[in-house]
Amino acid sequence: MSRRGARLPLEVERLQAASPDPIGHQWTADDVILYQLAVGAGVPPDDPGELAYTYERGLRVLPSFGVIPAQASLLWLLGAPGFDVPLSHLLHGEQDLELYGPIPTEARTETRARVTDVYDKGKGHAAVLVLEATTAASGGEPLFTNRFTAFLRGEGGCGGTGDPPVGIDPPDRDPDLSVDCPTLPQQALLYRLCGDKNPMHADPGFARNAGFDRPFLHGLCTYGIACKAAIDHGLGGRVE
Repeated sequence: MSRRGARLPLEVERLQAASPDPIGHQWTADDVILYQLAVGAGVPPDDPGELAYTYERGLRVLPSFGVIPAQASLLWLLGAPGFDVPLSHLLHGEQDLELYGPIPTEARTETRARVTDVYDKGKGHAAVLVLEATTAASGGEPLFTNRFTAFLRGEGGCGGTGDPPVGIDPPDRDPDLSVDCPTLPQQALLYRLCGDKNPMHADPGFARNAGFDRPFLHGLCTYGIACKAAIDHGLGGRVE
């Protein structure tokens, strides 16, 4: 919490030492269907492959649905000890999702989250924070682990470690496959019903105050759209 209106700097050691309680979540087939509609499933509505994502009979679950039960851990981060960063300064920059098997169409789960890394880009620049969240079924078997990478504008100089690891460079050639995935003008308003209520994706005034012309589509919605395209066009619809 801020003192006398002045914001506190990011406290790296305190933040990494924080140990939140497990976050409970429950989903049903309807939640899966809503998510899959929100990432573009159901076009055309009579296509058997699209019905497999949007009709409870023979329902298949996209692997990217795994981001949904874990997203409440981001809400924990916003109130975590040592984290006094305005929402408008946080940009969700990268996402990593590790799965341990097919995702069930319904489940009760618990997610345990922790800040694993904070990379310092230097005073006057950004800090890069990695939040790891592992989701397990009520029986204790882990289902998937999410790693959210957030860029925190203006938080450089916080005392974290150096630059994050370098990612994998794509090959220098044409792609093996190219797929066009049109989105709806109201796609962000539909996706936010899956639980991500960040006003950046709905409120024009909030988006302008953060330096954007208008609200824009959630990165994790794009993530789901890309996942569906890869599965449908590269793996023949085999979500497993």
